[in-house]
Amino acid sequence: MSGHLHPSVAASVAPARTQEVSDGIYAYIQPDGSWWINNTGFLVGRRGVVSIDACSTEDRTRAYLAAIEAVTDQPVRTLINTHHHGDHTFGNYLFTGATIVAQDGVRDSLLKWGLPRSAPFWSDVDWGDIELAPPFLTYQDEVTVYLDDMPCQVRYIGTPAHTTNDSVIWIPDRKLLFSGDLLFNGGTPFLLQGSIAGALVALTTVAGFGAETIVPGHGAVCGPEVINQVRDYLLFVQDIARRGIDSGIDPLEAARQTDLGGYADLLDAERIVGNLHRAYAEVHGAAPGAQIDLTAALTDMVTFNNGQPLSCYA
Repeated sequence: MSGHLHPSVAASVAPARTQEVSDGIYAYIQPDGSWWINNTGFLVGRRGVVSIDACSTEDRTRAYLAAIEAVTDQPVRTLINTHHHGDHTFGNYLFTGATIVAQDGVRDSLLKWGLPRSAPFWSDVDWGDIELAPPFLTYQDEVTVYLDDMPCQVRYIGTPAHTTNDSVIWIPDRKLLFSGDLLFNGGTPFLLQGSIAGALVALTTVAGFGAETIVPGHGAVCGPEVINQVRDYLLFVQDIARRGIDSGIDPLEAARQTDLGGYADLLDAERIVGNLHRAYAEVHGAAPGAQIDLTAALTDMVTFNNGQPLSCYA
């Protein structure tokens, strides 16, 4: 079983679109939601804009800023990063004058990752002249950002999940949730730097909000049904990991022997390999978010993908 290979950029990647998901609140959806192509969002108030995440490349972030300007002439005063991954943070530096806010762990993790790079794991990307701009206002558990008089709760999810520093933005007055990469809609969830077990706990927390509208980190705007879809995939990964360990095979071989069934149609199916590396570590007793060999996992993902770099159209 090979990974999901796109037939062509033109055939698979549509233009980004701005979608008003509640009065004055917008999702910026970037198809097709695969590697390094994330969603963002922005909240328009009387005296300024709050942006939820940046984009991965200079061109994509500039296009996102232009989309905001097409809606309002108010400046972006606050930029919230849901986690440290570069598709959500590399464009931070273009938000001139904005206060960059994130959970405590985002800053060090972003600086440790460093500037973007494609080789050897991803196909070539024109990143642009990226400058690292880590958050300079951080919180431990929660901070409230106000859109005029409406509170927007920015909450650390409380456990390693997609990463060790995931936050969501919950707007109770609108029953609206920006989930970051805790939720993928139409793409394979990815837990290599986080925790399978922790993500299952996080999904219970997310379900408890009672959101009616969810803007996932990747994929189309959706409802709460996506929570169970992601949960079922994670339970599937855990089951494959236990069976693989019992059979004495490594994560790559376990992935090769796995019938992905309905999950084969999700974007970036090669992530099963990285997820199994994480799940194997947890079965062997690793704590959620513990360091594992990321290079080995990514190398196995490329091997699973017919030896080709992972397809990236950012």
